[in-house]
Amino acid sequence: MLRESDVVSMLLRRKPAYSLAQEFYGDPGIHQVDLENIWYKEWLFAIPSCEIPKAGDYVVYEVGVYSVVIVRGTDGQIRAFHNACRHRGSVLCKTKKGRNPKLVCPYHQWTYDLDGRLLWARDMGPEFDPSRHGLKKVHCRNNSGMVYVCLADEAPDFEAFAAETARYLAPHDLENSKIAFESTIVENGNWKLVWENNRECYHCAGNHPDLCRTFPEDPRAIGNSGDGGLASELDKHVARCEAAGAPSAYRIAPDGEWRFVRTPLLDGAESYTLDTKVAVTKPNSSIPFRDAGALLKFRYPGTWNHFLSDHSILFRVTPISPTETEVCTKWLVHKDAVEGVDYDLNRLTEVWVHTNDEDREVVENNQKGILTPAYEPGPYSEIHEGGLIQFSDWYSGHLIRTITGARTPASTAMAAE
Repeated sequence: MLRESDVVSMLLRRKPAYSLAQEFYGDPGIHQVDLENIWYKEWLFAIPSCEIPKAGDYVVYEVGVYSVVIVRGTDGQIRAFHNACRHRGSVLCKTKKGRNPKLVCPYHQWTYDLDGRLLWARDMGPEFDPSRHGLKKVHCRNNSGMVYVCLADEAPDFEAFAAETARYLAPHDLENSKIAFESTIVENGNWKLVWENNRECYHCAGNHPDLCRTFPEDPRAIGNSGDGGLASELDKHVARCEAAGAPSAYRIAPDGEWRFVRTPLLDGAESYTLDTKVAVTKPNSSIPFRDAGALLKFRYPGTWNHFLSDHSILFRVTPISPTETEVCTKWLVHKDAVEGVDYDLNRLTEVWVHTNDEDREVVENNQKGILTPAYEPGPYSEIHEGGLIQFSDWYSGHLIRTITGARTPASTAMAAE
């Protein structure tokens, strides 16, 4: 089982613009290194805030060995706590989601307020101080309707990303939305393979017939070309959307950890539907025209998102094992949109339900091939797979910096524009 020093050595020797060595896609040691240096230290998207609209609503989010309770308090604030009682460690919330006026341990009924304070513990004696036994907090931010948590003792800076998110998501009212449908699948592939597949559309024509009705395969339309060039159609689309008050220009973090860009859909398509028209007639955005395309946003390591004029789609990636990854997808519509009146659920979801399942098969076939003795790293297409180069550069640079504490320069693929 490989260790941190092995990982750094391998990454320093890796060939740029090539896929990673076999061990990065299946070795238990590297999986643990990923968890400890990325997943347990970075901000992770957990849920949309509209999933817990009322006081006492909670969701349990699990990452590796951690279990986190995300709950809305009576003051309207969303907080996160470790899902462990301060008595003897029993889980507080056994179900994935629910609503309780208080958080009560099922073991001995220690009772906590929704802000984490211990309110009641039976027969603990006169010297017991409840104020010293509140729930352990997890860093938590409601970022324009998307709730992020960080498991580290000290969370990395969030302000630059939060400011850009507030600007780009301003036309998309996630706070006044609701989950119309959610899907959770497990892909039998390493989490990096899930991301690599997401970061290119080189595979789309041969695998995604429904998505290709509307989504552009041209890597220049989403800033994924190897030379960093953008399609002229994107320039025109961005100018039109920004004139209507919808920030759209390509923007990527200096270290490549997050990106925004609003891309036009094909031939004036309005949404991800088979007939290319909007899926929801009561939109959850303020954009004044339907063919606003899709605002594409990602934040490594846990989420990519699509914000359209009529609805939004949030994807969450969570590693389960070296060769298993959970992909959770949630379709958000306006909170007052009525199923059967303002939208048809099958029409709303069918393109990405099909696409997710097709991607699952693609990733699983990729994982199987990588685990054979014949695998060796292969070259990325600089025309179509600039996004993969950017992701592998981010992953490699992030691990090297985190493990060694070194400062390495960002690659040209990561440069802010």
